[in-house]
Amino acid sequence: MTSGPRLVVVGDPAGRRVAFFQDALRTAGLPGARAVSWPDVLRGRARFGAGETVRLDSPGEDPETDLLLRGVDDPARVEGSGRWYARFTQAVADLARSVAEAGAVLVDDPAELAVLFDKRLAHGLLAAAGVPVPESPTSGPGAPVVRGWADVRALIGGAGPRRVFVKLAHGSSASGVLAVETNGAGRFQATTSVERAGDGRLFNSLRVRRYTSEHEVAAIVDALAPDGLHVERWVPKATQDGRAADLRVVVIDGRATHAVLRTSRSPMTNLHLGGARGDLDAARASIAAAGGRWEDALGVCERAAAVFPGTRCVGVDLLPASGWRRFAVGEVNAFGDLLPGLTGLPGGGAEGLDTYGAQVAAQFPARAPVPGRPPTPYASRTTGTSTP
Repeated sequence: MTSGPRLVVVGDPAGRRVAFFQDALRTAGLPGARAVSWPDVLRGRARFGAGETVRLDSPGEDPETDLLLRGVDDPARVEGSGRWYARFTQAVADLARSVAEAGAVLVDDPAELAVLFDKRLAHGLLAAAGVPVPESPTSGPGAPVVRGWADVRALIGGAGPRRVFVKLAHGSSASGVLAVETNGAGRFQATTSVERAGDGRLFNSLRVRRYTSEHEVAAIVDALAPDGLHVERWVPKATQDGRAADLRVVVIDGRATHAVLRTSRSPMTNLHLGGARGDLDAARASIAAAGGRWEDALGVCERAAAVFPGTRCVGVDLLPASGWRRFAVGEVNAFGDLLPGLTGLPGGGAEGLDTYGAQVAAQFPARAPVPGRPPTPYASRTTGTSTP
């Protein structure tokens, strides 16, 4: 008889992500993980034990955690991502030390998390590794700092690109993203989910809107700039049924295992902003019709994930250019695995498993769940414990 691995998950104990992970463990016949909340980590109350394996999950979706990290009293507010980044990366570094001192093991690399949550640093590393990314004047640690609208205007004026995305350097879920366009004759407009209140405060909205006054665009950019901004060329995307399309591809231990096509009538394809899941098979057919190979598209994602070898699972945002022949990586997301109901790609090694089941199978291959077959209870095994 053997006891199972002693697992800890740091996240929102009542949230979807932790629930999906616990379900995956049960399906594999593994004992449930001890859940530690981010507020306990941030307040220095989290404790770890020798022999535990610690997984970090997203600090999002919990208002208390958001308040502790950003210092704003309304989760819908956009501002505070710079403070969020500073507090989060410090908390992860402190947690890593506590885990090591306790004789436990942290699954992912804290230094890589700090890069993944800074779009400027991540973009620079991807570009240096030869991964195709949109052109960006703010890429890498030596790039100029964007201090406000005047800097953005200078970057897209003259010989610069006429269409760019302006993003919060530490944002997620399209928070604070603006798709900015100019006609080259001094007129600007921006498409965004940011709503600006009369007092100047910024809020995330579920409705994508368009600002056609430069004064309004400038006010939003100037309000966002203190948190840090990243600017990149707006790559014209391929379309499906008249809607802009991109892909979220999950890469686990270096292998692309899951993919979802996202389509939208706006520049932002995020599902919570009105985007919809498209037809992945039709997208693969479009790639083939254009003379490309689906395997090459997945290969771009795997090359992007390889830039972060200490992070076992990432979600890669893959941008197919118009015509479906070329691809660029928009972002690499540390917690990009929340895709309920999505099962693994054929031939990807995770067929029949969701993203959490695939991660459990990769970490504990001897306990990889077989879809449709009840797992053997872990305590009945007599061949030794699995190792992470």
